[in-house]
Amino acid sequence: MLTFAIAVFFLIITPGPGVMTTAGFGAAYGFRPSLRYVLGLFIGTNLVMLSVMTGLAAIVLSVPWLRLGLMIGSVCYLLYLAARIAFAGARISFMEAKTAPGVPGGLMLQAINPKAYVANSSLILGFNYAPDSFLFEMVTKAMILNAIWIPIHLAWLWAGVALHRLNLPSRTQRAINGGMALSMLGVVALALWSASRTVS
Repeated sequence: MLTFAIAVFFLIITPGPGVMTTAGFGAAYGFRPSLRYVLGLFIGTNLVMLSVMTGLAAIVLSVPWLRLGLMIGSVCYLLYLAARIAFAGARISFMEAKTAPGVPGGLMLQAINPKAYVANSSLILGFNYAPDSFLFEMVTKAMILNAIWIPIHLAWLWAGVALHRLNLPSRTQRAINGGMALSMLGVVALALWSASRTVS
């Protein structure tokens, strides 16, 4: 169980689309709007976890055209979120966004986030520490995952909000937003590469 908890910590703390968007929206919009987005991520993470536990994710991802559709949808939505972060506060009419996406945005990200499925599959299907009690193992894994997931994501949100509260000049804030968006795209590319190797 301790080995599982350590694996969870290192898998979750490494930058992925969820934590990068959490920090990015925190820096761009502040705490309260971004907290609603994190709540959506939390709900989505648990739904992904449930789909892995029940085998639904394996069934869905075994259909090639459906898997490809999810990957394309993932890329498009992550590009959209990166643009929201990059152009936060910009006076560009077609991209101006005054608030973070909120609960539905976080929920949707996790539903199509390749890293969420890869990470949950490796954690839930590996580290079998209670082979004689499937229910006990699944419940305790869910509790451990959430106990580690929540403070890590709140820490990333706090880091982004700390940047937001510095009240930096507009040009500097735009540069930070752009840097976070580019970093997120790099992480997205790595996650998609990893997911494509895992499911191929």
